[in-house]
Amino acid sequence: MKIFNTLSRQKEEFVPLEEGKVRMYVCGPTVYNLIHIGNARPMIIFDTVRRYFAYKGFAVDYVSNFTDVDDKIIAKANEEGVSSEEISERYIAECKKDMEGLNVLPASVHPRATEEIDGMIHMIDALIDKGFAYRADDGTVYYRTRQFKDYGKLSHKNIDDLEAGHRDINVTGELKEDPLDFVLWKPKKEGEPYWESPWSEGRPGWHIECSVMSKRYLGDQIDIHAGGEDLIFPHHENEIAQSEAANGVPFANYWMHNAFLNIDHKKMSKSLGNFFTVRDISEKYDLQVLRFFMLSAHYRSPLNFSDELMEAAKSGLERITTCAEKMRFVGKQAAADAMTQEEEALYAQTDRFVAKFEEAMEDDFNTADAIAAVFELVRFINQNIEGATRTFAEQLYDRLHTLCEVLGIVIEKEEELLDDAIEALIEERQQARKDKNFARADEIRDQLLQQGIQLKDTREGVQWTRV
Repeated sequence: MKIFNTLSRQKEEFVPLEEGKVRMYVCGPTVYNLIHIGNARPMIIFDTVRRYFAYKGFAVDYVSNFTDVDDKIIAKANEEGVSSEEISERYIAECKKDMEGLNVLPASVHPRATEEIDGMIHMIDALIDKGFAYRADDGTVYYRTRQFKDYGKLSHKNIDDLEAGHRDINVTGELKEDPLDFVLWKPKKEGEPYWESPWSEGRPGWHIECSVMSKRYLGDQIDIHAGGEDLIFPHHENEIAQSEAANGVPFANYWMHNAFLNIDHKKMSKSLGNFFTVRDISEKYDLQVLRFFMLSAHYRSPLNFSDELMEAAKSGLERITTCAEKMRFVGKQAAADAMTQEEEALYAQTDRFVAKFEEAMEDDFNTADAIAAVFELVRFINQNIEGATRTFAEQLYDRLHTLCEVLGIVIEKEEELLDDAIEALIEERQQARKDKNFARADEIRDQLLQQGIQLKDTREGVQWTRV
């Protein structure tokens, strides 16, 4: 299995720290509003990475945090006249609803920054003791960026080229020893939440939060750290500086970053009126369509969101779910249980689609090619499912289900029941066809279609779907 490592800028063979286990940390959202579709991309991508590791037999410890103390949360709380805690609790709950809709599995642990303050104080204290951090006169604690010799190794930035005042890293202030130093702890302002510390009543800087939460739940060294490419610098760069200085070991062996999501080839922005939350999309599409769309491109490729591409994703997903529905129907109607010799030979041919799927996923989680392999399997099933035995239909279904489960694509449907009147009409139509009363059969078919029930006559019997 090869992973593109942002650290080395090349694909590397994945070798876990501990055989059969994967320790993975993914930066989660800052919870001050509903998550937008840009937030959804890393959630879906790295959930799929996690699922594939599990499919391959790894035990995965998957940690993804909620940043629940932040300037934006405080601003939202002040705007509504409520506490920061009320805002973060509200939007953590809303985020979990959207994650469920996207079929994103809950993390092994979802730590919250506000519950890990003691660990942050402890790590900051250790950095001060080692000379990597210092307290300013106002109670702010800064990290000595130049003290960490490898600073810039993830973003491949040269620290000497980072000029004072660079918006990515600097906040000008006379209390800093160096303009490049960044905040580990900040003293409180009026009306802000705060915690007691040896330096001041205040709260942690953003970067220290993830370093501490990763350390607590996964250890000093982890296999994979992941997030959006916008986090490479300064957030992930600063995490490395903090964690490696404090712990004395490499922080993460592999760094994975997904590319940006654009809207009609433009950056998503409220000012441009092209800002969409996951909840907005759910009003128009099943969120399975959004997930399928996100997986239709390689995670390191920029992805363009548009109505046309979402409609294409909807059609692609329907090809898969329609095939699954057909297999379920055939399996129920089948006269024989056991596979024929011909079916056994056909089933053996599906191994090649599984092999293509795995080959794509092993090559830096190429979900676009993995989906292409699923479509090949769907085409093969559609060509060979008519008149199948129950076992053949069920085993083909299981094969498709297993691959889709890795992608987080749901093909099972809850059994829908028709009311007695509609069941009676379907039976009457079946009898009318036997009696060669085709006018009445067509009349019933049209009547059912007006009620949202579409009928399809197959060799195995009549099949219905809601439209």
